[in-house]
Amino acid sequence: MKVVIVKYDAGNIYSVVHALRRIGVEPLLTDNEEDIRSADRIVFPGQGEAATTMNSLKSSGLDRLIPSLKQPVLGICIGMQLMCSHSEEGDTDCLGIFEGSVVKRFVPQTKEDKIPHIGWNTANMADNPLFKGISNNDFFYFIHSFYVPVHDRFTIASTDYCGTAFSAAMRKDNFFATQFHPEKSGKNGETLLRNFLEIDL
Repeated sequence: MKVVIVKYDAGNIYSVVHALRRIGVEPLLTDNEEDIRSADRIVFPGQGEAATTMNSLKSSGLDRLIPSLKQPVLGICIGMQLMCSHSEEGDTDCLGIFEGSVVKRFVPQTKEDKIPHIGWNTANMADNPLFKGISNNDFFYFIHSFYVPVHDRFTIASTDYCGTAFSAAMRKDNFFATQFHPEKSGKNGETLLRNFLEIDL
């Protein structure tokens, strides 16, 4: 199986490389269109600021390539946010895969609410092959200041923070995405990555 990780100007990509290696997969890190189109599975990870990362995608043509892909694609963290239509971060137009979804900034409701949201939190999961072998309300690792509100068409897992329910995971057709970091989520994250590699559309 050929697994590609999309290379662009975003942080935390190499932790996903190492996570895939731990489950016996040697991924190809590339921004080459031919390599990406010929992959069996594609991972679109990262941490960063929306406008900067979108500009990086545009400079290499990845903004046009990614939405056109037909094989399973997994967006992680900023990858998931960039799959949305728009982000309040930098007033940025994104890839538009999850149509009509807007990335918003957390607003603290109490003095105990800390931004960014960092650490372990549970995910209320719908029945989806991405979560095979993972119990509902199991824990995953998050680090983010912006979130995608729960969407009735696309949200497949939700989490609460700052008194707000937000999308912990989303899906549309061959596009899957998680706000949490499976590569930092221990056994549950490892299971999720294996499930993604095994998904049959």
